[in-house]
Order: sequence, then C-alpha cells, then structure tokens
Amino acid sequence: MNHGRFQGKTAIVTGASRGIGLGVARRLVDDGARVVITARNQESLEAAVNSLGGPGRAIGVAGSAEDVEHQAHTVRLAVDSFGGLDMLVNNTGVNHAHGPLIELDPANARKTIEVNCIAALSWLQQAHRVWMGEHGGTVVNVTSIAGVRPAQTIGLYGASKAMLTYLTKQLAAELGPAIRVNAVAPALVKTKFATTLYAGHEEEVAAMYPLKRLGMPADIAGAVAFLLSEDASWVTGQLLIVDGGMTLLGLDWSGRS
Repeated sequence: MNHGRFQGKTAIVTGASRGIGLGVARRLVDDGARVVITARNQESLEAAVNSLGGPGRAIGVAGSAEDVEHQAHTVRLAVDSFGGLDMLVNNTGVNHAHGPLIELDPANARKTIEVNCIAALSWLQQAHRVWMGEHGGTVVNVTSIAGVRPAQTIGLYGASKAMLTYLTKQLAAELGPAIRVNAVAPALVKTKFATTLYAGHEEEVAAMYPLKRLGMPADIAGAVAFLLSEDASWVTGQLLIVDGGMTLLGLDWSGRS
C-alpha cells in the first residue's frame, strides 16, 4: 500500500456498504483519503463507517444511487465536510434483468440501465458542477467482464456495463486534461452480490481461472486506487480488466467459451 498518497483528498464511493465498494473505500482510507460512502441501507452504512475509522475518516449517506437529489446532497456534503471532492468511484450496480434478452421485461431492463449507466453519468455531472469542473479530479467506473464478451443469463447486465465502458471513454475525451476517467472490469469476485455464482462449487469455478482463485474486493480496490492515483496520471479513457486471467481463455464470467 502507498500510505499517504491520498492524504488531504476526498472520495465518494457509491454502493460501498459491503463488497467491492467497501473494499475500495477501505483502500482509499488506508492510503490517506477521507471517504463519503453511499448505499441504500443506513444500518449497513453505519457499520461500514465504523469499520473505516468513524466520522473523521468516513461519512455514510443512505439513498438510491439513481436519485439525483441524493447525488446532489452527497456531493455537497463531501465538499462541506471534507473541503473538496477529488475522486469519484461509481461502483453501484444492479441486475434486475436475468435470462435471454428476447424474454426480458422492458421495465426491468430500463431499471438496470438507469442504475448502472445513467446514474454513473449523473454522479459525475453533480461532482463536475460542484467541484471537479473548477478543480479537476479523477473518476473510476466499475464495470464487468460481462461487458467485454457475451455472458449467458446476464446479457442485459453485460450490455449495461459495456455502455458504462463507452461512457467512460467518451467522458475521458470530453473532460481531459483536468479530469481523468477510467474503468475497471472485474471477473467473479467473492461478494454477497455474486454469491449465487460460486456458492457450493467455489473450487470448481476457481479452477477455470489461470490464477486458480476467485477475486477478492481488495484485488479490485488496488486497481481502482492505481487509476485514481498520480501513478496513472497519463492514463485516461481506459478499461483495466481485473479477472485472474479468465478472459485470456476466451471464457465469460461463468467459465463458458
């Protein structure tokens, strides 16, 4: 870890009461940052804030990621509480649309796109309006290898993550040089969100990966911290795949070719 490299900096991490988001928040705090984390459940957020060192290091704001008023309040709170907003990590993701695309309920598809794509854009719009437009900053969007190649049963989720990757590139082109925008694409990470994909057969799933294990939140957090840091000062508009080598074999998240 690079203790202190984010000293004096402030980050918002969405979807951060557990899993990848909490792992990212913890890494940023360990590297000196103060963080504002969001999620739907207030109780879970309070537990996460305590695990991050309490109100001096972290603040939790409960709300729906796609709620523009929640976004605006959170951004303003970050600036008012910690003096700025240097980093934004769009981690919130949902999958309301399972199964073949031809059978999907359009309402569920719209919800997935709303949260996974439009909300991420809106968070950056709010951050840009209040702070980053004048002071600059760095942004990382958390996508998925499901957005890199077709994936059975989660095609709409993958499509939404592919759209988020495109938005990453477009925003990077529009907002440079003051704001850098990048993305990470994890494969299967051991989180509650992904439990059904490996529960009861983790060894079998992990054996399909060249590195022979599933990802951990800390694996993704390290990649995110790199992209947010000055070590990546000449990197923007890029998708960093963090997948244990899975896509080298031409496989999707489930191990299918």
